Amino acid sequence: MTAFWDSSAIVPLLVNEAGTAGRLAHLKEGGGILVWWATPVECVSALQRLERGGSISRSDVALALKRLLELESSWAEIEPAPSVRVQAERLLRLHPLRGADAFQLAAALVAAGHNPAGMRFFTGDNRLADAAAKEGFSVE
Repeated sequence: MTAFWDSSAIVPLLVNEAGTAGRLAHLKEGGGILVWWATPVECVSALQRLERGGSISRSDVALALKRLLELESSWAEIEPAPSVRVQAERLLRLHPLRGADAFQLAAALVAAGHNPAGMRFFTGDNRLADAAAKEGFSVE
């Protein structure tokens, strides 16, 4: 079964973090990865923040970017569309989300055909997890 993964769930697949083992276990369970169109940009941003903060080295970033390209070749992306934008605007009125997080959740809703019951939503962001659960996703 395909699950939606936001960028905060993808980053632990790229660099060793506290949540890496759990995320890798979920990935090995099978099923596909579904992401928002801008997820690669958000992942690169997160990697650069980690490098600037001294948490990872330049070589760690290079390896992580290689892993990101490998993942990108196998995942499915939700493209920008008016339906995603409309959902993101609705979500911002209902939940305390940032714009990028609203797009993540909106993309997942559109992918689920606006019926998220039974669809898994992977995130490392508590605010986004809460909003996704309220929208009806099974949050991991």
